This record gives sequence, structure tokens and C-alpha cells, in this order.
Amino acid sequence: MAFLDLKSINTYYGRSHILFDVSLSIEKGEVVSLIGRNGAGKSTTFRSIIGLTPPQTGEVIFKGERISGLRAFRICRKGVGFVPEDRRCFPDLTVRDNLEVAARREEEVATPWTVDRIYALFPRLQEREKNLGSQLSGGEQQMLTIARTLMTNPEVLLLDEPSEGLAPLVVSLLAEMILRIRKEGVTVLLAEQNLHFCAKVSDRAFVIDKGSVKYEGTMKELLANDEIKEKYLAV
Repeated sequence: MAFLDLKSINTYYGRSHILFDVSLSIEKGEVVSLIGRNGAGKSTTFRSIIGLTPPQTGEVIFKGERISGLRAFRICRKGVGFVPEDRRCFPDLTVRDNLEVAARREEEVATPWTVDRIYALFPRLQEREKNLGSQLSGGEQQMLTIARTLMTNPEVLLLDEPSEGLAPLVVSLLAEMILRIRKEGVTVLLAEQNLHFCAKVSDRAFVIDKGSVKYEGTMKELLANDEIKEKYLAV
């Protein structure tokens, strides 16, 4: 049984049918990318998983339990963390306060994420500990939003377009951090347009276009498949 399993989900915005029988499976400990152009359905897939836009049909199964239909905060408590595309750090709180406001009680998990543990993973945040969220660069805000989500102690982390708008050096640092997060035992699902970024961190990839999954394979297989890249990724 997959760690996170989407089974033929169909999701709508009002009467607009956005996702068409989308099926994904992610194993524990993997980094998997959902790759597609802008508007392909990546963010809607994530919103379907986390419960912000529940699928009308199909199922989302996490650790053998059906979570589709639950409210978003309950899905989060089950161990699913979501980092949205627009980051949403609290601009009027310090870096440390942004982290502490998201912390779960330590007795709820065996090895909780603490501020000190976060600082070991993101030393730049420790340097900026007393700065407000609004005083951070785009890359620092992305680090903070990921770190704040880790403070909820997720077992799987959904990262929506994490590299978007970041300088190449920051993107490389972000790739290193994602690999370190996996070493800490967190499974990662990325939604991305940046194929080269995905190639640095992902074990497998799904390609989505017009709300349907068009391809599934290892990242190595995708990189070698010029037809799929040209047709769906404009590479």
C-alpha cells in the first residue's frame, strides 16, 4: 500500500471540471515531483489532497486511511503539511514567532521539530531570528514558510512551486535543503515547472497537463524522454 495514494480524483471549481481522474502514488521516504506548465492542475491537486478544494469523486488515502472529505486542519493533524505557492509567512511576526506559532505539542509526536532543530537545518533563519517576516528576502521567506510547516511535524510535505521567482543560487540551496528534509524522515511531493530543479531532488515524476496525468516514471526516464518533455513541458 502506498504511503500517499490518490485514486481517480475529479475536482471542480464551481461547475468547471479541473482534475480528471488524477491518480498518484507516493511511497514513504520518496521525493516525487508533479511537473507541468502553468495551469496544468498542479496546485489544484495539492488543494485536493489537503482538503482546501475537496475532490467530488475519487479518494485520497494517507497511510491506509481515507482523508478526502476531511477538513484541512484535520488533514494537517494527520501528518500532511502544505507549503502554498505564495508562501504566506506572517509579515508582522519575527522569524522565531513565525516558527513558534505553528508548533505542535511535543507529546503528540515521537521526534518533534523544535526551533533549534529548524535552525540547524536553516542556519540563515537563525541569523535572521529577530527580523520580521516582511523584512526577509524572497528566498528567506520560502525557507521560513517551509520551516514553519515542518513545525507542525508532517510526515509528508507538499511543496507548491518552491523554486518560483528565486535566484539560481537560492534554488540550489533549496534543493540541498529538500534532500536534508528527506534525510530527516519526511516524504516530499513537489509541484513544479522547473524540470532541472526537480532532477536534482526527485526519485520519480508525474507529468500533468490539462488536469490529467500524462506520464509517470523515474526522473531518469523522464529526462531521457524527449517526446514527453517537448509535448507537455516545452523543454
